[in-house]
Amino acid sequence: MSTAIWVVVALVVVAVLAAAGYLAMTRSRTARLRRRFGPEYDRVLERQGGRAAAERELRSREERHQELELRDLDPRRREEYREQWVRVQERFVDAPEAAVEQADQLVTVVMGERGYPTHGFEEKVAHLSVEHGRTLDHYRRAHTISGKAATKEASTEDLRQAMVHYRALFEELLAPHGEAHPGRGEERTTGNPARHAAPHTERHAAERTDEHAAEHTAAPAGPPAGHRGDDRTMRS
Repeated sequence: MSTAIWVVVALVVVAVLAAAGYLAMTRSRTARLRRRFGPEYDRVLERQGGRAAAERELRSREERHQELELRDLDPRRREEYREQWVRVQERFVDAPEAAVEQADQLVTVVMGERGYPTHGFEEKVAHLSVEHGRTLDHYRRAHTISGKAATKEASTEDLRQAMVHYRALFEELLAPHGEAHPGRGEERTTGNPARHAAPHTERHAAERTDEHAAEHTAAPAGPPAGHRGDDRTMRS
């Protein structure tokens, strides 16, 4: 064959190899982002309307996240926050709306002490999503219920679920850095509650909260379908 044909063949081979390499790279990046952000990946994909735009947004979050000076909580402070959560949960029995508001405030305080921004819900969500993407849906649901509570539109069962959702993120924020690593957040949120056993006082408060919810709602006995994992978390 002539030199010109060999040149064309070589260019075609190089182009094919480059395309294959690019495809492998983009697939690997997509898989990594899906692992890291969990359900948040699909949420951003739907909002952005395309994979390329969604992944640019998520990589931008990662870059901004790297600028944060995150820190673990001192063990003593961690226990103090757990005790505060017990008191908030106990208050739910007599003042569920106030308890939900305090739970939101306590989660925000822990965010700030860990080094996360504490102003603007979407800003908080963007930074939290990098390491807590698999738990973030709990925070979104709790935030939605809190908005309903502010306008007196939330039922006692709604408020109880808000406490469950807030606690999912609260527990991850208390954990030392790395223990809430992406890919394990789902287990921490919905797994065996024995892995995160609470003191007797907290379990007792959770039981009283469930009893109070049952007295004030028309829901049938037992956890509603689709919420068995949340009930286990609340009772942990």
